[in-house]
Amino acid sequence: HVQLVESGGGSVQAGGSLRLSCVASELTDRSLCMGWFRQAPGKEREGVAAFDVEETTTYADSVKGRFTISRDNNKNTLYLHMNSLKPEDTAMYICAARPGSCYGLVEGYFGFWGQGTQVTVS
Repeated sequence: HVQLVESGGGSVQAGGSLRLSCVASELTDRSLCMGWFRQAPGKEREGVAAFDVEETTTYADSVKGRFTISRDNNKNTLYLHMNSLKPEDTAMYICAARPGSCYGLVEGYFGFWGQGTQVTVS
């Protein structure tokens, strides 16, 4: 069982930056796919970025060139660096994990979820 705890959310003005963190209880097992999803009020949850076991990354088209996902196995932490933030990035950002490869940003493939951290862009 993997426990995920997010932090780093907050309120920023458009054009600003934030760095989200997700500490995993068992990231020392490197055979985990980890990702970030987000959900805005009244909208479906959508995949934002994923970091695969082979250290490849996947991004939603809406965040390419602005967001960067990274992982520090020594600190058991997954990061999401968000630059050039837009009001439409406002959402609850949720960390997720699954054993093995990612197979894309598909919500149903991920079995472990954090509680989320709120990002508000005005």
